[in-house]
Amino acid sequence: MKKNIVNRNVIIPVLGSLFLLCGPGQVFAQSTQYSVQAGDSMWKIAVRYEIGLSELAQANPQIQNLRLIYPGQKVFIPNVDSIKALETEVIRLVNVERSKKGLQQLKQNWEVCRVARYKSQDMIDKGYFAHESPTYGSPFKMMESFGIRFSAAAENIAYGQQTPQEVMNSWMNSAGHRSNILSPSYLEIGVGAAKDSEGNIHWTQMFIKPL
Repeated sequence: MKKNIVNRNVIIPVLGSLFLLCGPGQVFAQSTQYSVQAGDSMWKIAVRYEIGLSELAQANPQIQNLRLIYPGQKVFIPNVDSIKALETEVIRLVNVERSKKGLQQLKQNWEVCRVARYKSQDMIDKGYFAHESPTYGSPFKMMESFGIRFSAAAENIAYGQQTPQEVMNSWMNSAGHRSNILSPSYLEIGVGAAKDSEGNIHWTQMFIKPL
């Protein structure tokens, strides 16, 4: 699916199995501790670790008011390193394909990665496989609701491929998905992965041209 200033609703067929599974909510690996420094805010900590405020809140129920933290206080940082490694490798492979065509490399946008990860998890939680989310609406509405501003955007999704190379092979063998990956219209990318209760991975790519 893609969006630009002229055409807001061009649909590209989604890729992957149509067998849907419902799974548990997002689960993080063991957290690490961060000691709050003078001048810190939860937002600054979130940006430093490239993780959302909602994830920090989920990992720190002992902090009743996210606006009130103090030096020396311990904040648990959810560990999503293993998922981030998968996402980063997909982005690397996207740029390998773009370099073959002489296209500009896409910049990884961690905030878009976070939104894409939410989309993948939402597909697991709500048991669907589609661009349109029952929770967030279209990919474009979803990105906008998370504060992502863009003049053009697109989304690829996939399900069941267990490695970054496998999912990239699948996308590159599909004309519509390949078109998004190799489009000169986009400048930034976010990739989000989430595993269901049986270990199957749901993948989301989001491409944007920032305003």
